[in-house]
Amino acid sequence: MTQPRHTALVQSLPASVPFVGPETQERARGAGFAARLGANESVFGPSPRAVAAMADAAKDAWMYGDPEVFELREAIASHHGVTAANVVVGEGIDGLLGYLVRLLVANGDTVVTSDGAYPTFNYHVTGFGGALHKVPYAGDHEDPRALLAKAAEVDAKLVYLANPDNPMGSWHDAATVQAMIDALPAGTVLALDEAYADTAPEGAIPPLDMTHPRVIRFRTFSKAYGLAGLRVGYALAHGDLITSFNKIRNHFGLGRVAQAGALAALADQEHLSATVARIIAARDRIGSIARQNGLVPLASATNFVTIDCGRDGAFARAVLASLVAQGLFVRMPFTPPQDRCIRVSVGTEADLDLFAAALPKALAGAADITVS
Repeated sequence: MTQPRHTALVQSLPASVPFVGPETQERARGAGFAARLGANESVFGPSPRAVAAMADAAKDAWMYGDPEVFELREAIASHHGVTAANVVVGEGIDGLLGYLVRLLVANGDTVVTSDGAYPTFNYHVTGFGGALHKVPYAGDHEDPRALLAKAAEVDAKLVYLANPDNPMGSWHDAATVQAMIDALPAGTVLALDEAYADTAPEGAIPPLDMTHPRVIRFRTFSKAYGLAGLRVGYALAHGDLITSFNKIRNHFGLGRVAQAGALAALADQEHLSATVARIIAARDRIGSIARQNGLVPLASATNFVTIDCGRDGAFARAVLASLVAQGLFVRMPFTPPQDRCIRVSVGTEADLDLFAAALPKALAGAADITVS
C-alpha cells in the first residue's frame, strides 16, 4: 500500500511542537496542577461584559463568523487611532506570525531572530523552509543592534523582535525600538511582537506609524484581556501589507463567539486597567518570594516574572522539576545562559501562596540533586 507523498521539507522536519502544554503534563502525571503558573495566561479572567457577549453569541454559533471581522477591525482601528485598512485579525499572534512567514519566506530565504526568543516564530519559519539565523541576548535583553547587523549580513527578509520580551520579561524603551525601525536594512520586514504591550511601562512602546511599509506590530487578547482560550490576535501595519494577508489567511478562522468576546473586551478598558493593576501586584509578590529565597527576580514588563536561580541550567531544571512534582505548572527559558532561570506567571493570592510554600522545597531538593 502506498503512503502519502509528503513534501521533502515536511519529511525533513521533526514531529514536534514549540511547547508542551500543561494538559499534556497533567496526563503524564496522572493528576492536575494545583496552580497554573506557566502559560502566561490571565488567571484574573476576562471582562464580565466579554463573558456576557460570548454567552449571547453562543446561540448563534451555528453561523460562521464574519470573514471580514468587520466590527472588531473597526473597533481596534478606533482604539488605536488608525484605519481598519491597517488592521488584520487572526487566530492569535501565533496564527498571524504563520501567515506573515508564509507571505514572505520561501524555501531557503533568510530570517533573523534571537537565540532563545519565542520559539513558535521559529517553528513557522522552519515549516516554510526558511533559514534561521540567531543572535544572542545581551544582558537578558534581545539585542536590536545585533539583530540589525545580522539582518544586513544575511540579507534577511524578516527579523523578529519581541518588546516586551518573552521569556525574559525585559523591555527596551520606545526610542531604542524606533531606532531599530529607522535602521532596518532595505527589503527587511520587522515583526514587532507586542503581546505584552498592555502590561508594559509608559515609554516602552513607540507611537504607531502606519506609513512604514516594512513594520508590522502584533497585539493580542490572550494576555491582559484574559481571552487566551479564544485565540484572537491582531496586527497593525501599512495598508498594502495588511491587504496581502487577504491572499492567504483563513477567512473563517475566527468564529462568531470569539469575535463577540474580543469586541466586548476591547470596549471595557476599565476592566483592563484593573487587571493590569492586579498583574503588577502579583509581579511584586513573585519578586518578594524570590528574594526571600535568595534568588534574583528580573525586572518584568509582562504578566510573568523570570527568576534567576543563581546557578546553571541543570540546577534550574531541577528546581522546575520539583515545582512540577509539587503540582505547580511553571516553565523556564530553553537556551543558555537564560536557562539558569525559571519563569513564573502571575496568579491569585492562593496560587502564589502555593508557590511560596513550594519554592524552598524545590531549591533544597535541587541542591541535593546537583551536589550528588
